[in-house]
Formats: sequence, structure tokens, C-alpha cells
Amino acid sequence: MSSWQPSLAYPDPAIRILDPAFRGCIPALAAVERLFHGTRWGEGPVWFGDQRCLLWSDIPNDRILRWEEETGAVSVYRRGGHPNGNTRDREGRLITCEHSGRRVVRTEYDGRLTVLADSFAGKPLNAPNDVVVAPDGGIWFTDPAFAPESPYLGRHGPCQLPGSVYRIDPTTGRIACMADHLPGPNGLAFTPDGATLIVVASRAEPREFLAFPVLEGRLGPPRCLIRCAPGETPDGFRIDTAGRLWCGWGMGGEGRDGVRIFDPQGQPIGHIALPERCANLCFGGRHRNRLFMACGQSLYALYTDVQGCPFPPG
Repeated sequence: MSSWQPSLAYPDPAIRILDPAFRGCIPALAAVERLFHGTRWGEGPVWFGDQRCLLWSDIPNDRILRWEEETGAVSVYRRGGHPNGNTRDREGRLITCEHSGRRVVRTEYDGRLTVLADSFAGKPLNAPNDVVVAPDGGIWFTDPAFAPESPYLGRHGPCQLPGSVYRIDPTTGRIACMADHLPGPNGLAFTPDGATLIVVASRAEPREFLAFPVLEGRLGPPRCLIRCAPGETPDGFRIDTAGRLWCGWGMGGEGRDGVRIFDPQGQPIGHIALPERCANLCFGGRHRNRLFMACGQSLYALYTDVQGCPFPPG
């Protein structure tokens, strides 16, 4: 990976059009850039426009990193908890899923950590994975019941709860299980209207994107929006203002690592090829049109001609 070089050609051959619907999504004079190399498993990027920076997790190295837009400098934001997914709440505070902490925490303005969730029904959470904020301020997160991992990824102790999606009430702080016994719930995001929650079932065979209607604070029965081909591995994803899904992708054979883009009906329309699997991504920059892609060992970026959903959905 250290010898990776950006394309000098326009359009960048790493950007693949799988369907005419993808035309116009990427500027003709835009190319994939590598912003940083040196993580062991990058995850959970989140944009802080008020600080012109990106935070993202490096799970095995037990840290959150900070990339400065103006200078390109990268520093350690903080260590501990083996962080995974990140987002911001409606007050702009950082929300983080932690593996070894087996919890979801909020970073207060003064840097203190507030534990939002670490158990359900008297049992510890497994290893919270990804997190988003709904239009009403509710915090939704996935907690898959993966087999116990080595300390490399920060897991300690067996799973005691089924793979589930939880919601933290923004007013009371009460934790509610919204869907359980899911096969490896992983990435999740709301559609632009907030009416549907999409969740990656990363241990289904084949893997699936499940679309749950949001009904007065509950989730209705899901439908399969996307059924992946054998070997294809989706992870974290985000949704743009037109309802397209931009999905971390990989570990499915040569040429499949990177980002796969789907239309709102779940049809693949584009692919951004990267030399390593993309675990998660987000939109950022002044116009929410820069795609930041956290991969195993590197952080990449690409300017687009679309906008990510405005905060807070997705």
C-alpha cells in the first residue's frame, strides 16, 4: 500500500460506471487521493465542519485520529476503548462505539466522556459497531453478536446478547431494542426523509441490506433492499441527498475492494476501486461533497458532484 500513487489521468480509471445513472456523480477532473497511511484497521470517519477536520478510528491501535483539512496534518485525538463507529449528535458532540469498553460514549465539550449505553436487560453489550443519529435526535447503534475476537480488536468476554439494533432516547436516555436476532448487524443509515432505516446484515448468507420502515418510533418488518453476490462484503455506508447508497466494500476478490454505489432501489450503479477494503465512509467538506473513505491501512478522499444527507440523518 505504501507505494500507492494517485492517477494522473482524468477521468480516474478507479471510478467505474456500472450504470448510466452514475454519470454526473463524480466530476470529470476529480481523482482519488490518499490522505494518510499508517492505520491497522481504519473505521468510523466523521466530519467536523466547524473545526474543518475529520476524526476516524484505528481499532487495533486503540485510538481516534484527527486529520486537519487546512494543513493535512494527522494527530491522535484520543486513545482507549478500541473505538469503531462515530457520529455527531444534534449538539455537535462526538458519539463513539467502543469494542473493549462494550459501550457507546459521548464526548462532552470539555473532553469528558459520558457513557450512553453499556448494557441491556442486565447484560453487557457485545461490541457496539456503528452509530447514527435520527432526525428526532435519537441515537441508533448496532451491536452484533460476532464470535469472540482476539484482543487485537479489543473484544473481552463472550457475547451475552443477540445481534441487535438499539435506540437511545434523546430525552430520557432510555435504551430500547428495536430489532434483535439479526445476522451480524453492522453499518446503518437513515434515508433522506428519515422514514426508513437501512442495516447491513453482515453475517447473512449471502449478505444483505435490510430496509426497516420507521413507524412512530418503532421498526416495521424489514425487506431486503440489496442481496450481495457470494463473497461480497459490505460494511459501513452513507446515503446522499438523492437516496443513493455509498457503501464500504471489499474482501470479495480482485477489483472489488473500495466503495460500491447503489441507487435508491438497490441497483448497483458505480464503483470506486481502492487497493484495500473500505470499512466505512462519510461525506464532508464545506459543501458535503467530499467522500472520505476509511480503509484498513489508509484514509482516502474523492470529490463528488453529490451531497451527503445534511446532518443529522446518515
